[in-house]
Amino acid sequence: MQLLEIECLGKKLRLEGSMAGWQELFWDDKCVSQINANADNETFSHQFTLQSEQGEINVELNGDLQWQPFKLQFQLQVNEQVIESDSLDEQDIAQRKITEGKKQPIKFSFIGLAGLGLKLLKSAKVIKVLFAAGSLAAYSWLFSIEFAIALILCLVFHEYGHIRAMKYFGLKTKGIYLIPFVGGLALSDDKINTRWQDVFISIMGPFFGLILSIACLVGYWLTDLEILAGLAVFNALLNLFNLLPILPLDGGHILKSIAFSINSKVGILVCILGAVFGIYISYHFGLALLGFLLAIGSIEIFFEYKRRHLSELLPLNRYAQIVSALWYIVTVGGLSAIIWLVGQTGNDALSLPLKILGS
Repeated sequence: MQLLEIECLGKKLRLEGSMAGWQELFWDDKCVSQINANADNETFSHQFTLQSEQGEINVELNGDLQWQPFKLQFQLQVNEQVIESDSLDEQDIAQRKITEGKKQPIKFSFIGLAGLGLKLLKSAKVIKVLFAAGSLAAYSWLFSIEFAIALILCLVFHEYGHIRAMKYFGLKTKGIYLIPFVGGLALSDDKINTRWQDVFISIMGPFFGLILSIACLVGYWLTDLEILAGLAVFNALLNLFNLLPILPLDGGHILKSIAFSINSKVGILVCILGAVFGIYISYHFGLALLGFLLAIGSIEIFFEYKRRHLSELLPLNRYAQIVSALWYIVTVGGLSAIIWLVGQTGNDALSLPLKILGS
């Protein structure tokens, strides 16, 4: 990931590095110094020489690096004269704006499809209306207009959680897209910088879903309207499905960020185990949609493996790893509790949601 970017002799000096210990220093996009992976990567020193009309210019970048929690102290010297000295922490990395590089990957919430096609069309607001109308028509044709409206409400509320999280970090958002027969997705043009941003954005969709299910359940207890019980349990099932530890679902992104913050080997192992678990769930419950998602997720796992030592995201510190895991467990537990509570009432509110997820 990019650790540092500063001005040096009128050009950009950029330091790249990873938790494995390797570092590369670029001056004007040319690698001028490199440190191989090592166990002791807390102290570093990069030196290189430039030629000018006045003769040789000796440049030296020294510093101390701590990964968890992240802290970088550095000093830049030119011909033994200190030019710049400063320190960076996690907040500095999170707030850093990326001006170059790839576009922010599309953030999938219910499933990770149709992203490439949307890149060509997402700037037109009419596309949102057409997709929303298509979704309403498709679900009305399959079930009923009442159920279609309820389903779209659940999807929009879930996606709104992702949008709110993106805006919390100051990311530019393109809004919510509803894809017929697929679900919804939230889009951002900006690039995230930290694993915590990935966790927070991923989990806020299901967490907003939990809030909606709780509100519907309370409404059912107060009014005895079965439609509220059905909405509560269906929304809970929808978000619980989304929290399965499988890429590209939100649950897969959350656990991937936690695992890769430990080290790349654990990250790859967790992704593979999640895929194996997904295959079992898909076969055991006959979830064809999940099998299709696994194909998408396997591509993501492949690219994670190829770039396992080149992550551009700041890893979670130990405290953030614990908070992320607990937040995930609490959200899964809350959604499961709602399903159990509705099941205890003895009505058939569970029958239609289970039939839909199995179709």
